[in-house]
Amino acid sequence: MTRFLRWLIHAVLWMITRIEARGYENLPQGGGFVIAVNHLGILDAAMAYYALDDWNLFIPVAEKWEKNPLLKWLGKHLNFIFIERFNPDLKAMREMIRRMEAGQTLVISPEGTRARDEKMAQGKPGVAYLAAKLGWQIVPVAISGSEDRIVKGNLKRLRRTTIKLTAGKSFTLPPFPREDREAKLQEYTDEIMCRIAVMLPERNRGFYAEHPRLKELQGLG
Repeated sequence: MTRFLRWLIHAVLWMITRIEARGYENLPQGGGFVIAVNHLGILDAAMAYYALDDWNLFIPVAEKWEKNPLLKWLGKHLNFIFIERFNPDLKAMREMIRRMEAGQTLVISPEGTRARDEKMAQGKPGVAYLAAKLGWQIVPVAISGSEDRIVKGNLKRLRRTTIKLTAGKSFTLPPFPREDREAKLQEYTDEIMCRIAVMLPERNRGFYAEHPRLKELQGLG
């Protein structure tokens, strides 16, 4: 079934998109690392299964989709973890840690949901907390061109949509200090998001468009 789903994902994306992927050299060898990505449209989740030859990965998905029988079935074969977005989900966090320790790759959007206005929202701190606490490597990945409006418009015109995937250099976050942990957690979250934002078109940077750390990464700070 997994082989069939892989073929199906590739076939559907080939028919409706042109995917340009760059930065494969930045992916660590083996698993056990985090891919942190922005979330512009409904096709974004499928990009991981298209771009990565190794399907030893898992994706956190909002708990509301578990009520959908088709997505619940797909989740068993595509390694979804259904997670509470608005409350601490300790069970899901323990499962994420277990899978990472087993060498799987976590693909996650720190924003928590797709950008309805086609701009980055403020990132949530969960992945930054786990990555700093457990020393996980993070690979920032920017997706551009996957906005639902663009994809739907091109489908109506029977055109393929060009979607770009860009992976930046991997990095790790320092351990948390004993003091000012909340402020440091926000700093770490902003670090992840700005490393994604710097690879995006300006129109998609949203909350981080004027962030001082983004300016530093651009060489303007």
